[in-house]
Amino acid sequence: MFISNAYAEAAAPAAGGGIMEYLPLIALIAVFYFLVLRPQAKRAKEHKAMMEALQRGDEVVTVGGEVGRVGKVFEEYISLELAENVEVTVQKAAIQSVLPKGTIKSIK
Repeated sequence: MFISNAYAEAAAPAAGGGIMEYLPLIALIAVFYFLVLRPQAKRAKEHKAMMEALQRGDEVVTVGGEVGRVGKVFEEYISLELAENVEVTVQKAAIQSVLPKGTIKSIK
């Protein structure tokens, strides 16, 4: 009696924007690709090439911060000489970077 009836309005026809509706999403995906995915893939490719190029005598730094000289190279592991008569076996993936020759002598 005191409340008026609420009637549903007719649905508005969909705008024929097509691709314009998805343009912000496409732009966001493109930005994400160029700022995140592409540089990450490039770094992974460089790291893989570095691991494959490891050879005996290279001076390296591990992810944990140990500095040493490569003794033996296996398929997935390397023997790392940290000091005289001190060798550890680490995964190749744990190698962060290869140092220039003579770096170990200069820091000791």
